Amino acid sequence: MDGGVAVAGGRIGPNAITRMAEAMRHSIGDARTHAVFAAAGLEARLDHPPAAMVPEREVTLLHRSAREALGTAHATQLARRAGMLTGQYLLAHRIPKPAQWLMRALPAPLAARLLVAAIARHAWTFAGSGRFSARHGNPLVLEIAGGPIALAGPAEQPVCDFYTATFGTLFRALVNAEAEVVETHCTAMGAPSCVFEVRW
Repeated sequence: MDGGVAVAGGRIGPNAITRMAEAMRHSIGDARTHAVFAAAGLEARLDHPPAAMVPEREVTLLHRSAREALGTAHATQLARRAGMLTGQYLLAHRIPKPAQWLMRALPAPLAARLLVAAIARHAWTFAGSGRFSARHGNPLVLEIAGGPIALAGPAEQPVCDFYTATFGTLFRALVNAEAEVVETHCTAMGAPSCVFEVRW
């Protein structure tokens, strides 16, 4: 057992847990955040935030619990905030500064190719056992099949705002300040994969 949840499937970087906790505490306070985490069997993650990879099932359970407790609209709003915080963390601590300077100096299409290549190399850290792919063009299309967030349960709207905001934060910082990312298809709505279109 790990944090009260059986380890199964892939593993995901701790930002998927810690940034959700940060976003929730800021929005709904400590008590309600603890209630959401406890319902997911993850209350220990608040008392002892993970510093290493976590089982992807924990991410699924956390998003399911948040949607059930807060409603899908509010839960995805919090996930968007968590994704933005994750993007900011990656820029501050994970993407080397020389690489950032290079991407900002390049024309947007070339910078986008470099960024997508870096995202693809590290896809296992955010998609777990899911599969990441990309198609360059206008728009640029990013795709996650079998990702843990959409697997939290069916929904009537796209729910992978965590990814939308993480990608958006990175593209605006490194490719084009006007970049926008929109999830156009979502597994939670019955699509075979979650599809994100990037435009600038």
